[in-house]
Amino acid sequence: MSVFAHLVERLAELLQPLFHASAAAAAIVLFTMLVRLLVHPLSRAAARGQKAKAALQPQIAELRRKHAKDPQKMQKAIMELHAEEKVSPLSGCLPSLLQAPAFFLLYHLFSSTSIGGEANGLLGHQLLAAPLGDRWADALAAGGPLGGAGLVYLVLFALVAVVAAVNFRRTRRTMAENAPLPAAASGEQVPGLGAVTKVMPFMSFFTLVTVAVVPLAAALYVVTSTAWSAVERAALYR
Repeated sequence: MSVFAHLVERLAELLQPLFHASAAAAAIVLFTMLVRLLVHPLSRAAARGQKAKAALQPQIAELRRKHAKDPQKMQKAIMELHAEEKVSPLSGCLPSLLQAPAFFLLYHLFSSTSIGGEANGLLGHQLLAAPLGDRWADALAAGGPLGGAGLVYLVLFALVAVVAAVNFRRTRRTMAENAPLPAAASGEQVPGLGAVTKVMPFMSFFTLVTVAVVPLAAALYVVTSTAWSAVERAALYR
C-alpha cells in the first residue's frame, strides 16, 4: 500500500504544474489509462475469442439440439468443440479480472486514514471541490447535489450514463444478431435464458451504483476505465 501511495503521489507531483489542486485526480486518471494500456493486448485477444465464439454458435446450437436429452453429453461435446477450435469460453473475463487489483488498491488507499503508521496525505487531495476520499453521500451532506462536490459527482454520473447507454444499444444489437439457443426437447427454452437475456443489456447501468458508493478516487478509476472500454470495444468489435 505504501509503495502504491508513493506512486500516486509522484504522479501527482509531475502533473501538478498542469492540474494544480486536482493533480492527484489527474494522476489517478493517468494511472487508470496505463493499466488499461497494459491490459489492451489481452483485450484484443478477448475480442478475437469473442468473434470466434460467435462463429461457433451454429455448431453449438446443433450440438444442443442433438444432445437435448443428455445435458452431460451436450456439455462435453461443447467443451470439446471449444478445445478443437482453440477457443476459451472465459477469454473475455481476463481483462476485467486483471484490472480488479488496481481498483481495490485505489479503494483501500483512499478509504484508509493512515498508511504505514502515518497519516494518509492523499485524503487531502481533491477533484475541484470534491475530496478524493469522500463518497456521494458525503457530497450530499456537505452541500447537496448542486454543491461543489455534488456537481462533480453529477458530471461523473452523466459520463457513466452516456457510456452505459452506448453499451446498452450495442449489447441489444449484438444479442439480436446472434441466433438464439434452441429450445429444449420439451419445447421450452433453456431455464433462465429469458431472464438473462432481458437483464444483460442493463448491466452497464450498474456502474452508476459503484460510482455512488466508493471513494471518489475509485470512482474516477471506474469512470475512466468504463469510457476506455467503450472506445476500445467500438474499435475491436467493429
